[in-house]
Amino acid sequence: MLNFEVITPEKLLVQEEVDMVEATGEMGEFGILPGHIKFLTNIGIGEVRYIKEGKTRHIATSGGFGEVVDDKVTFLVETAEFAEEIDLERAKQAKERAESIIKDMSADSTDDMRVYELALERAISRISAASKTL
Repeated sequence: MLNFEVITPEKLLVQEEVDMVEATGEMGEFGILPGHIKFLTNIGIGEVRYIKEGKTRHIATSGGFGEVVDDKVTFLVETAEFAEEIDLERAKQAKERAESIIKDMSADSTDDMRVYELALERAISRISAASKTL
């Protein structure tokens, strides 16, 4: 078993013994099973999944850092929410709003564009995670 924690600046979202953890790092998707080597990575905007007693839970995150040491997996992320707690309509509206703003931006607005590209990525992540509960 893995001791798994997901921590945001506001709260400890997950603190459980789990069978497996999957997430997206800077090199792509990765999975962690008991006995994994020591590991430190960036966690990308996306979905974190973990399996406990044969059931998969999905969490939308907005990025942070992950560490694996001696079967303890700790993710320190900016934001995180369980898929079943996501307001799907609100996430879809955020996606549409970001897409609309990006479409209307000029090519020389690169700093502002990145802000809205990240907002779009977060909205897509939330929609993806929430769709797993439907």
